Amino acid sequence: MTNHKQVVYQSQLDHKSKLVLRRRTRKRFNPRIFIDRIIETTAIISLLFTGFAGVGATGCSCMEIATSSQYWQHQKNICLGMMLVSFSGFLGSALIGASFSIQRDKF
Repeated sequence: MTNHKQVVYQSQLDHKSKLVLRRRTRKRFNPRIFIDRIIETTAIISLLFTGFAGVGATGCSCMEIATSSQYWQHQKNICLGMMLVSFSGFLGSALIGASFSIQRDKF
């Protein structure tokens, strides 16, 4: 029984010493990585939104043809406007990302 207690005591010491030896390195905040991730996220979201607004515009134009209503024409124009704005957001974020990468590469 004393052997068992000694083994448990040794394993606890080893476990504690491993915890003491491990150091947690703190990650530093890198603004370049943060800005790159924001630009990538903006580009992806704007492309997705462009696609969804395109589907909405297509549906509204089908409803406009079926019912010949002014309401669906206005809705279609709203969707087309949202597509234009979100696609220009994609082009802007791509341009900004490209200019940042050119500055880092120092062309």
